[in-house]
Amino acid sequence: MPWNALSPDWRTRIATLSPTSRARLAARAKNAPLFAHAYAFHLNMRFGGMTPLQLAEFAEAQQFCGVKIHVEDGEQASLARMPNDALRAFGEAVGERGLELHVETSTTEAAGLSDAVRIALATGATSLRCYPRYEGRISEIIDWTIADLRRLEEFDPQGRLRYTLEQHEDLKSEELIGILSAVANPRLSLLFDFGNMINAYELPLPALAAQAPHITEVHVKDCLIQPDRGGWAHLACRTSEGHLPLEAMFLELLLLGDDRPQVLAFGLEEEEGYFAPALRFPSEVPDPFIPARTASFTQVGTGDLETRLRREVVAASRQVDTVRTLLRTIATEAERIEG
Repeated sequence: MPWNALSPDWRTRIATLSPTSRARLAARAKNAPLFAHAYAFHLNMRFGGMTPLQLAEFAEAQQFCGVKIHVEDGEQASLARMPNDALRAFGEAVGERGLELHVETSTTEAAGLSDAVRIALATGATSLRCYPRYEGRISEIIDWTIADLRRLEEFDPQGRLRYTLEQHEDLKSEELIGILSAVANPRLSLLFDFGNMINAYELPLPALAAQAPHITEVHVKDCLIQPDRGGWAHLACRTSEGHLPLEAMFLELLLLGDDRPQVLAFGLEEEEGYFAPALRFPSEVPDPFIPARTASFTQVGTGDLETRLRREVVAASRQVDTVRTLLRTIATEAERIEG
């Protein structure tokens, strides 16, 4: 696959839009709801003592709209290890900075999901992301996930949270949409990750097109696509240095929604060095088996730890600049054609 063929002429796409759509695109590109994502500081939160509050301070300094943080981010300082009074205090500190809080977990199993709901509610978060991490046949994983997500109303009977199901390297777009349909919870939608469809042997723009009616949140990153046992692995890299059609994906995501933007959060999730192997294959048997896997993590490597931690901080800030430049370019192009 010539990966540069993934990037269509996004400027031509803008030129084909109606004047109303071009104006809408320009406005949304200028005001995209950017969120700091804890994974951009994954190693610093594991090995460098970075805390959830420091992530909020970064988001405030960048004038972001909010923060996305996993319940386990920060090791001993993580949300999962905070008592309820500390969770409330953290949520208040985030709110005082003018930020919205989104919580994430890496499971749909009842114990983990219910605890993540408890944490999200205690902090005053507005959104909770989850994804299944089961070992089994695809049909089993789908059935188990449907049963899990049907319990959201039990865990959050007042419906205070929005929920997103992320494509996380194993399930294909049509399978995720089938889960949403079966669960039939109006507060459940999809989180679109820029690169995770690769491991399920899907391409970014077709996956986005399939999921588009259901996408409300996004993880922004870039990656190099690598052949892996007949399928595709992805190796995350610095944003703008990989194979993904960043401008085209941003453009299509910003266009979602008529009267108001459909995408409520773009989490900047720089993941340089994260590797995920192929999980789906073009020649796979019907109802393939997915092996057990851990939650996502990046290897720290064998070099100097302090140097690696500093490099991660620099990369996170660089991604902010890269994404803002990209969004300005889209807005400028839409206004140029309009003019």
